[in-house]
Amino acid sequence: MAAQSWNPFSCCVGGSRVADDDYDDCKRRIRRSVKGCPRSSSRMSFKSLSSSGTLSPEDLSITLSGSNLHAFTYAELHKATGSFSRANYLGCGGFGPVYKGAVDDKLRPGLAAQAVAVKYLDLDCGTQGHKEWLVFFLGQLRHKNLVKLIGYCYEDEHRMLVYEFMSGESLEKHLFKSINGSLPWMTRMKIAVGTAKGLAFLHDADPPVIYRDFKASNILLDSDYNTKLSDFGLAQDGPQGDETHVTTRVMGTHGYAAPEYIMTGHLTAKSDVYSFGVVLLELLFGLRSVDRSRRIREQNLVDWARPYLKHSDRLYKVMDLALECQYSCKGAEVAALVAYKCLSQNPKSRPTMTEVVKALEPVLSMEDFFPVGPFVFRRRSTSTVARTIKTGIGRSTPTQQSMPALCPAPAMGSLPGTTGREGQKTKVGK
Repeated sequence: MAAQSWNPFSCCVGGSRVADDDYDDCKRRIRRSVKGCPRSSSRMSFKSLSSSGTLSPEDLSITLSGSNLHAFTYAELHKATGSFSRANYLGCGGFGPVYKGAVDDKLRPGLAAQAVAVKYLDLDCGTQGHKEWLVFFLGQLRHKNLVKLIGYCYEDEHRMLVYEFMSGESLEKHLFKSINGSLPWMTRMKIAVGTAKGLAFLHDADPPVIYRDFKASNILLDSDYNTKLSDFGLAQDGPQGDETHVTTRVMGTHGYAAPEYIMTGHLTAKSDVYSFGVVLLELLFGLRSVDRSRRIREQNLVDWARPYLKHSDRLYKVMDLALECQYSCKGAEVAALVAYKCLSQNPKSRPTMTEVVKALEPVLSMEDFFPVGPFVFRRRSTSTVARTIKTGIGRSTPTQQSMPALCPAPAMGSLPGTTGREGQKTKVGK
């Protein structure tokens, strides 16, 4: 099979050929993990995860009856991936190396012939690794906005997860690396809503699942720009009972991770909400969460953007130039307010993802676009980007100066769910 591209943090999508040293490093990690871990029986169950982390030999397929997950043998996945060959290596995610493979419809009853992504888990022979592996099965998570889990392998020292293979690219590539044109406004909002629904589903699961490392590179898009959340390699089962948070080793990504998580290691669903707010900013402004090429005070997107989010007369100045004013002004303001709430320093002030979905869904029907003549979606030219950086991201360029007449943003108080300017309460979220 031909080599596929790889986004380092997306478990099931391809791109350019990865470096040989990355492949070799991942292979060494797995060899060390396999060599050090004790051999075990070929199946395990939810019940095997006790508070002590002891694993029992109970049959996982019985526990997961009706889940439609297929139990693969090591030999079957070894063959499906061409002996885990370099040609099929997609990259190394948070859990270990990922390979593209193909399964035949004759391999299992009810299994369709398809391309798959096989994630070979580097458990490092630790209890935490087993806990994180089991989170994939908790609640038998299935949702249209999550990459579909097809099956697994738990045989001797081998631990693998088998996913549907996503041939599309990540949101990160569409926003920052695409040469085929910019994402239109409605497409961006469709992505935001689909992503929010995926996170809401995880948070509402029993027990809840916290994504922990949510970012644009983990949002995969199909040909119709439907979203699929990928790479749950860092996922964590959430607090239960009277617990308010989970304390864990900080493993998020700079620029996306919530401040309280970075400082204390306390992880809650509201940590994911903050990360979603960062992604929403990227969709609105077309800028990376962190960019060292920008001026010092503008390198962190959240710090730079926060003052603009609740001022309708300032918001238009910083909207992505690639949109060329072809967006709903009311919708942009609602989305900015949602982002503002998601990025609250106080986790308790952030909305739940279910509330975010309810706030953003109406934006999909807002069509107060302003006519500006023939329009073609395109990426900003190098000169436009350079001019934007040179003059300061928050300052008006000639392109930006022409926007007020074309797209006058409404007063904040005129929007449903808002009551005024900075310092006044809004009704987006709690």
